[in-house]
Amino acid sequence: MPILNKDMQVCISLAGRPSNIGTRFHNYLYDELGLNFVYKAFTTDDLEGAVRGIRALGIRGCSVSMPFKEAIIPLVDNLEPSAVAIESVNTVVNEDGLLTASNTDYEAVARLLAEHEVDTAQRVLVRGSGGMAKAVVAAFRGAGFDELTVLARNAEAGPALAERYGYEWVAEDPEPGFDVIVNVTPLGMRGDAEDVMAFDEAFIERATTVFDVVAFPSETPLVRAARATETAVITGAEVIALQAARQFERYTGVLLTPEQVARASEFSRAE
Repeated sequence: MPILNKDMQVCISLAGRPSNIGTRFHNYLYDELGLNFVYKAFTTDDLEGAVRGIRALGIRGCSVSMPFKEAIIPLVDNLEPSAVAIESVNTVVNEDGLLTASNTDYEAVARLLAEHEVDTAQRVLVRGSGGMAKAVVAAFRGAGFDELTVLARNAEAGPALAERYGYEWVAEDPEPGFDVIVNVTPLGMRGDAEDVMAFDEAFIERATTVFDVVAFPSETPLVRAARATETAVITGAEVIALQAARQFERYTGVLLTPEQVARASEFSRAE
C-alpha cells in the first residue's frame, strides 16, 4: 500500500458493530493493484454529522451497515434504482460533494440468482424479515419469481415485507416442498446460534437450491447439510464478496476479475 500522502483517497464504513471483513477486503485490493486509497471502519452516534464529514472532507466512498441503512436515505442527494427498490442503502459514493447511494446487497443477490441459473418458475421460501431479507425478497421479485413465501414470526415486519412485493406470509413453518429455501436470519451465524440449522432436513431433501445469507462462517449447518445431499448451494460468502466488489468498483472505477474477488474474499475472512 502506498505511504499515506495528501492525495490518498479515503473510503470508510459506518456500522453499529464494525468488523474487519470490509477493511481487509478493500485494503488488500488497494495494495495488490497499487491504488492510492485507504479504507477504515467506523461507528457513530451522530449519523448526520458523519455524513456532513463525508462531504466536507471529500471522503470518496462509504459502506453503510445496520442500523444506518434506512436512516441515511434523507441525508444523501441521489438514490440509484437498487436503493429505491428496497428503500435501503449500503453504499454511498461522493462526487465533489454530491452523494449517490445504492444497495449492492440487492445487486449481489440478483447476480447470484442469475449466475446459479435458479429457475424463476420454482417455489421459494425465505426465512426472515429484517433489512437483508428485504434485499433478498426484492431481488427475487426483480428476477421474475412469482411464487415466494416469507416465513417470519414478526407479525408486523413479516406481512409488510410480503405484501410490499406481492408475496405470501406465514408465521410458522409450512409443509416442506419448496424448491428454493433461503435463510436470512442469524441462525447458523458464529456466536450463540452457530449450531442451529435454519431449516429442518425435510425442507433440504425437497429443495433443489439452498441459499444461506449468513456470511460468517460460510459453511453453516444448513450449507453443510445441503452439500451432504448434493443440493445446489449459494452461500453468504458469495453475497458479501460480490457486494464488496461492487462497492470497490464504484469507489475506484476499477473492474475486478473473479480471481481478484476470490483472493480478497479469502484474505478478508482469514482469522
